[in-house]
Order: sequence, then structure tokens, then C-alpha cells
Amino acid sequence: MPKRVDPEARRELVADAVIEEIAAHGIRSVTLARIAARAGLAIGSIRHYFGDTLREVMRFTMGVLMQRAARRATPLSDDPVARIVDVIAFVAPTSDQEHRENIALVEYRVMARTDPELAADIAATSFAAEEVIHSLLREALADRAVDEEALHREALLLLTLIEGFSFSSALSSASLHEKDIRAVVTATMHRLRDAYPPSDEAVEGAAGGPEADEQS
Repeated sequence: MPKRVDPEARRELVADAVIEEIAAHGIRSVTLARIAARAGLAIGSIRHYFGDTLREVMRFTMGVLMQRAARRATPLSDDPVARIVDVIAFVAPTSDQEHRENIALVEYRVMARTDPELAADIAATSFAAEEVIHSLLREALADRAVDEEALHREALLLLTLIEGFSFSSALSSASLHEKDIRAVVTATMHRLRDAYPPSDEAVEGAAGGPEADEQS
């Protein structure tokens, strides 16, 4: 009896071939023939799973890239500031595989400038990321006197930091180092918190703490 082929495994194999081709030669170089050669498959096999269109292969691959980025998340620290460091370290490309996948994602984002469908998919993902960062930052600054406008600006700063890691990695021949990512984000968060005074609630809480009771 012939061995049963797992359709999802075969589709993932095709996605990996697209990622490798983009990382090596750019997104404009991708063709069904090049994908087939990298995946070790016949073009007919690719058409069987995706139809006779390169566009379906490309959209599927972008979905795979986004899913893999989401799956990299691991349990976060209990400390609000450390949680932000964890999240940014998780999304930054710090391995060879993540480096190649990041290059492909950056190429997709450039291509989306002239492709409304891709642009809509990427915009939805970007919006979700913004919501996560904004929520995490609100927790990290919960004891600081910071208004909504300032909170929005600081969230934009962190998002710009993420974008910087992504684009600089895509232009480099090597992946980033996690320890460097963590050091940069930790320093950024310390400077950010120091830029705002403690909130009234935090001051009152400190004044009413055990040390204040002992002094009185």
C-alpha cells in the first residue's frame, strides 16, 4: 500500500521553499518552477494543492509566516516591564530560521504597498500587534502619571523599535542576538519609566506602606 501523503505537511513544504527562495533572491524571483525545484516536487503537485496560480501559494506562505511568528510566544514574566522585554525578544529574529522568515515578511510588506489584498492582511496583523503593545505598556506604566496621548506616543516608540529590529535584520546577513535585544529593550523601558513621575495613587500607596507606619 502506498504511503499516505499528509496534505498539510506538503503545503508547509511548499511554503518553506517559497521562504528560502525569497531569502536567497527576493520575492520577485518566485515562480512555480523555482518553488518546485526547491521543494523537490513536480509543478503538477503544487498545482494540485494550490490551483494553477502563484498568488495562492504566496498568500498561503504569508499566512504560514504569521502563524509561526505567533507560535514563538512563550510564557511571559509576571513583571509588567519584563513582559514587554519578553514579547519584543520573542518577535525579533534571533535564529537562522527566524532570520530567513523575517526577510520574507519584510519582502511581503514591501510588495503589499501595491497589492490591496496583501495590504489588508498585513494591516490586520499590525493592528493586533499595536493593541498588544499598547495593553502591555499600560500595565508597565500603571504606577506612573502618564495620559493617553503620551501612552500612545510611547507605544509608537516601542513599535518603531520592533520595526527597526525587523528591517535591520532583513538587511543583514546574520540573525540578531537575543541578549542584545533584551538589553536594548530593558534600557528603553527604564528610560521610559523614568520620564514620568509616580502617579498620585503610587505616591499615596508608598506613603501608607509599612515603612511610613514605622516612621510614624
